[in-house]
Amino acid sequence: MSDCCSASASDNSHPKKYPCPVNSREYAEVSVRTIRHHIKASWAWVPTAERYFFCDDAECDVAYFGADDSVILKSHLRTRIGIKEHAGDDLLCYCFGVSKAAFSQQPSTRNFIVAQTKAGLCSCETSNPSGRCCLKDFPKPVS
Repeated sequence: MSDCCSASASDNSHPKKYPCPVNSREYAEVSVRTIRHHIKASWAWVPTAERYFFCDDAECDVAYFGADDSVILKSHLRTRIGIKEHAGDDLLCYCFGVSKAAFSQQPSTRNFIVAQTKAGLCSCETSNPSGRCCLKDFPKPVS
């Protein structure tokens, strides 16, 4: 299992960010594998772009978009995107099912997730709609 929360060597021939065709802000690349894990009827979806990106703007209905300006809306997904939603039952951590409400009631859940991630037991690349480490979506610890 790969360590999803560490930086890895990668192909630098393409920019890692691309502008959303709806809000024009730049967002990080995401794999087709990740999209297939979250899109409804993944067997029927035919990718049209060479590269895809994840829009994390809570005010934008786009979830994923391609370098060809194709879009996949939140309504096309079977997974709710916690960072784009405002309900307490929306997830911060998809690997271990930690909701915003659970974290606010027990902030130590973050410590559990850090330990599991260090042990290589997370699956953020596919479980998290962003394709990135879930820890990045947690509120920063108060000093």
